[in-house]
Amino acid sequence: MLSYIDWQVSPLAFEIGPISYQWYGILFMTGIWLSYQLVAWLFKQENIDTKNLFNAALVIVIGVIVGARLGEVFFYSWDYFSQHLDEIPMIWLGGLASHGAIIGIIITSYIAVKYRLKVPALWFADRMVMASCVASGFIRLGNLMNHEIIGKPTEVPWAFVFHNSSVDLLPRHPAQLYEVAFFGLIFLILGYMYLKTNAKTKPGLLAGWFFILMPAMRIFVEFFKHSQGGFESSFGNVLSTGQLLSIPFIFLGIALIVWSWERKKAAPTTD
Repeated sequence: MLSYIDWQVSPLAFEIGPISYQWYGILFMTGIWLSYQLVAWLFKQENIDTKNLFNAALVIVIGVIVGARLGEVFFYSWDYFSQHLDEIPMIWLGGLASHGAIIGIIITSYIAVKYRLKVPALWFADRMVMASCVASGFIRLGNLMNHEIIGKPTEVPWAFVFHNSSVDLLPRHPAQLYEVAFFGLIFLILGYMYLKTNAKTKPGLLAGWFFILMPAMRIFVEFFKHSQGGFESSFGNVLSTGQLLSIPFIFLGIALIVWSWERKKAAPTTD
């Protein structure tokens, strides 16, 4: 009886003629679509006009992809890309970083609410963070299908052997699934706060808790991950690059919570 899960699933989902479809891309876009549907539903529940939401979502998706790519370039692989600048736009070759994606979301969400949605930025952020949990969970499933972002070697019975990994064939922690579980838990916590408490009337409160819970989860899971490189060696390899990048977001979360409790209710008006 196997004491581990022999993960030999192909990253390729299917092919139609000369076009191939990867599981990562399918799951990535599924997560984005479900996130959009969730935000649209929240808008409708609060009687907010959704006519510009799709265009705003396109801007944010561009921010996700560009931010994630630049995060990979500057946070994890600058030594390589500094010598191969022409490859930076080649996202189809792989290489996206979640911390860069978050920065991209923050910037483009602000642009979207200012020029398209005309709703308070923090009010929108509170809805976006719940949607981000959905998208992030599906993206991590895509990483699982791609045999990437693998964990450290382990003897736990739920260990995976990633056959398409560039590392080795040792049983390893399925770090991707740990993050999927945590994103699901964070989504449930934020959803409960939104539905059962007055958190949605305090702009910035839900976003604040997201920026505490998500980085805390990332810091914890990183202890089980195989190193993804980056600038961690410059800090003595005490913490990984992902952990170091997570710390500033916790302070952002604390600041948002303090800010939200000091402000009065501020929700968008309905026309």
